[in-house]
Amino acid sequence: MSQPQTYPPPPRHKGKLAINALRSRRLDEAVITRFLDEHEVPVVEGPKCTFLYRGEADAVAVRHRIVNQPQHVPMKRLDVPEGVTPLWYVTIELPAASRVEYQIEVRVGEAVETVNDPLNPHVAHSPVGSSSVCQAAGYETPPWVLPQPDARPGELVELPLRSQALRRETHNRVYLPARFRRSSHYPLLVVHDGDDYLDYAAMRTVLDNLIHDLDMAETIVVFSNPGDRLQEYPNSAAHARHLTTELLPAVEEKLPVVRRADARCLMGASFGAVASLSAAARDPGVWDNLFLQSGSFVFTDIGSDHGGGPAFDPVVKFMNRYREDPQRVAERMFITCGVYEPLIVPNRSMVPVFESTGARVQYVESRDGHSWENWRDRLRDGLSWIFPGPQKLVYE
Repeated sequence: MSQPQTYPPPPRHKGKLAINALRSRRLDEAVITRFLDEHEVPVVEGPKCTFLYRGEADAVAVRHRIVNQPQHVPMKRLDVPEGVTPLWYVTIELPAASRVEYQIEVRVGEAVETVNDPLNPHVAHSPVGSSSVCQAAGYETPPWVLPQPDARPGELVELPLRSQALRRETHNRVYLPARFRRSSHYPLLVVHDGDDYLDYAAMRTVLDNLIHDLDMAETIVVFSNPGDRLQEYPNSAAHARHLTTELLPAVEEKLPVVRRADARCLMGASFGAVASLSAAARDPGVWDNLFLQSGSFVFTDIGSDHGGGPAFDPVVKFMNRYREDPQRVAERMFITCGVYEPLIVPNRSMVPVFESTGARVQYVESRDGHSWENWRDRLRDGLSWIFPGPQKLVYE
């Protein structure tokens, strides 16, 4: 069953905000510089987060991606004496434990530039670039995403595989746990967009830590990568055929994985979640576990205008058909989504549909967006639920 998400209560802040205390002072370069040296930017005081920019400009704004909120938030220019570098500010209220990616938009004349916040050292990376990160009160980077000196590292080995189904050479990396032995047998996790999970979600480090801490069973993990993901991931018969009739047999031939559906899991984020779901639907009884993060589960109840563009057409067709006749595609499904992303509505809507098939569904929301660090921060919840440790003997 899905569980309601709980958050810590909003921290209280008493007294005048730091920016208001600064405004009441006689300002010069030294005062402003000392203020910036003494405060981490954004300045977080309870639910109030004050964004700052220092520099000459005609207009400055914060651009963020919180759904259903104005995503272009103009900043105000602090009154400073002539000759003093201007300071711009805006205060945004964020619920406890929020994590928000943003950038600063600077306009000088007709020129507009959008940049990461030069005053904020926290930056998140992704395949399409980087963004600054606002960590609101109550948010903490999970300790298990950082290297632990006592956690023995697993090994990454290359697994190239020629695919007739996809008509290309596929690039895969296989994670073997630190105490890997060919005399043992291990559950199998196949991860879509594998290199992105390794590069942007610290997944190798997370696996090392979770297995070391006995939060997760020792598991063989295949990090799979797409060719054209917009072609291969949205309900592609060729992709599903590759997973089940090419990749899975190759792994079973080379590595000691348990050859049962309940010891296998498909995982992915965004379009990768759609690929996991549709592959399991095309081959029922092969993949009994799914770990789906911010799935692009776009559908239409009325009409055909889904607003996602042509890339989403096969997704909508698949999801509409599935919603009309829900089938159990996996025994257990762990689903996560951020409340600040547009996909929160379809993800929430699909939970009761999946539950109606008899699947055991665990659903977790976070105060975050459509981002790799959001997916990173949910890894322990999902992986320890799918393959809990220490449980290796269960799979032998």
